[in-house]
Amino acid sequence: MIRGSCLCGTVRWHYAGALDLMTHCHCSMCRKAHGAPFATYVMGPRAPFAWDAGEDAIVARESSPGFVRSFCRHCGSVLPNTHLGARLAMPAGVLDDDPGIRPAAHIFVADKAPWDTITDDLPQHPYYPGANAPAVAVTRPPPSRDGRLRGGCLCGAVRYVMDGGFEAVHNCHCSRCRKARAAAHTTNGFTALERLEYTAGAELVATYRVPAARFFAQAFCTACGSGLPRHDPGRGIVIVPLGSLDDDPGRGADDHIFVASQAPWFTISDPLPRFPDRP
Repeated sequence: MIRGSCLCGTVRWHYAGALDLMTHCHCSMCRKAHGAPFATYVMGPRAPFAWDAGEDAIVARESSPGFVRSFCRHCGSVLPNTHLGARLAMPAGVLDDDPGIRPAAHIFVADKAPWDTITDDLPQHPYYPGANAPAVAVTRPPPSRDGRLRGGCLCGAVRYVMDGGFEAVHNCHCSRCRKARAAAHTTNGFTALERLEYTAGAELVATYRVPAARFFAQAFCTACGSGLPRHDPGRGIVIVPLGSLDDDPGRGADDHIFVASQAPWFTISDPLPRFPDRP
């Protein structure tokens, strides 16, 4: 039995069958939807899957013609895709149990984030294996002329701009980030509070705060569930999921943090410094 749940715990499910595929997806739509460098999905037959709680909290939205993505309306966690006919795709980051399967490949690497580097030995496919066509891509604005970084959500309703670069960028493997982004880890950039502003759709940005957390919270678009920058006035900073960017920040992560909580199905293969908790 494999169980899963969203960050706030409202939506829960279980899978009583055998999964047959796990891949890291680098398409721009997954990157936006998850607010992460890539999304990791496990797949198998649809029949052994069942919702246990919180179905009324699920928001389903067609992100591209014929493709439906779902998220929790309370916390923004990406949820299993049950709209694939006889097949099922679950984001591995929201699983509560080890799925007993490991990644087989990287897919849609032709659309990979320029700031993320693949360093493991898994096969890399420019598109989906066996297909010769790219994924439906997020529509990006022309390159920035003033050097400011721009970003937004998957549906395009929320937009932001940022002046200057990041003081620090971390690959975070904590269980909260994994649940929030429904991914192997998140890549967050940190900068001063006043450097980033929302230019459209600010009223659509919701923030879910984990009751037991001192600082952690998840900002997301209430229309499409995408992870978004979160202003933290108490610390004078803004935390930006690099997966939400449209422009290349010109740098990737400095390190891996909270690796003591690393997902059992993900292996760190790059030489970046690693910290068991915060650096």
